[in-house]
Amino acid sequence: MKEAAWRERLYAPLREEGIFTWDRMYGEEYALAALWTITLEQRREIAEATERLGALIVRTTDVVRQGGEELLAELGLPPETWQAVRIAVSDRLPTVIGRFDFAWTGSGLKMLEFNADTPTGIVEAFHVNGRICAEYGSDDPNAGMAAHIGEAFREAAEMYRRSGFRTDSTVFSSLDWHEEDAGTTRYLLSQSGLPAATFAPLADLRVYGERLCVLRDGEHEPIDLLYRLHALEKLAEDRDADGYPTGAHALRLMAQRKLAVLNPPSALIAQTKALQALIWELYEAGEFYTDEERETIRTYMLPTYLENRFAGKEGYVTKPILGREGGGVTLYEADGTCLESDTEELYWEQPMVYQRRAELPAVTISHAGGELEARLLWGSFWIGGRASAIVARAGGRITGNMACYVPVGLGPAGRVGATKRR
Repeated sequence: MKEAAWRERLYAPLREEGIFTWDRMYGEEYALAALWTITLEQRREIAEATERLGALIVRTTDVVRQGGEELLAELGLPPETWQAVRIAVSDRLPTVIGRFDFAWTGSGLKMLEFNADTPTGIVEAFHVNGRICAEYGSDDPNAGMAAHIGEAFREAAEMYRRSGFRTDSTVFSSLDWHEEDAGTTRYLLSQSGLPAATFAPLADLRVYGERLCVLRDGEHEPIDLLYRLHALEKLAEDRDADGYPTGAHALRLMAQRKLAVLNPPSALIAQTKALQALIWELYEAGEFYTDEERETIRTYMLPTYLENRFAGKEGYVTKPILGREGGGVTLYEADGTCLESDTEELYWEQPMVYQRRAELPAVTISHAGGELEARLLWGSFWIGGRASAIVARAGGRITGNMACYVPVGLGPAGRVGATKRR
């Protein structure tokens, strides 16, 4: 079967169902028709790294939540968020849906960052991947894991209720015009199992009478529990058309326990890359962490600092502390020569972290235009406090917003080609 026809066979049914409609974005191929395979041993290693790093993040974030404002400022969190980020679902759940990003290097699996606040790639990992594996006759490494989403949402809602939050009215919200964000949010709603939950565009949310509400048919309907695919640091800057700081007001409602939010505000602590620098600082000082936790840091994390300690010694990367999708990232050689830099305009004004450079492995992937020479990044979801589905993306040395989604199956490591198609 020709490449274009095979790709249409894979993705047309998903588009028609309305669950995954962004297999092409901005006129470019996003979801690839090739299948990349990993061994069961590799799959287990990703899960183990996710579990161990998740436990490390839990303990560190819990301590930071109890710290002073000086520490929150050092981690780069906007002042508008300082009270809200102390709110977590529980001491063991600083976030409900997070995604670790890994590079498979010559020194093993290394964590690049933790997307704790508003991760995407969810529909691809939990829904699309299994469908593509079935077409290839391959085992799905994510089989059965969509159930983790509903279990995590229901557990989080119950924990909020036990803590005294209202949870009767639940709204899932994102930018309704953004196909990927809206599609991801609607999918999570469908999997959440939360009764009477509805979708509302971010543009329809209002602060009214010291409650966050959704404006429907001219009426302000109060929201008790909000899932938001909208970054907290962006919410902190949101203003109404008349200039009123609606976002800051909403953050105050969270801090006052008048609004339960998923992911919880504490996710922003886990999101900032400055937390990686704090973890590494404590590790080097031999403080706070147990021997087992120190082994996790040594095995899976990269040296990360708030100042440049790599110049003249080894290659490094600078990253905005709250940057996303590769925005504002620059790769350097040891002598300070720029190897590659993000070309988008966002995040350059933020403070940076300096991290040892880890090269993403070079791979050759089948693409609509032929063969794609790319670098492979692995994402591993941490859902409700446990390792869950994985997702792979192929892009440049810097994995940007338009990096391609690569379906993943279980089998001998490497690409599965046309001969494996059903």
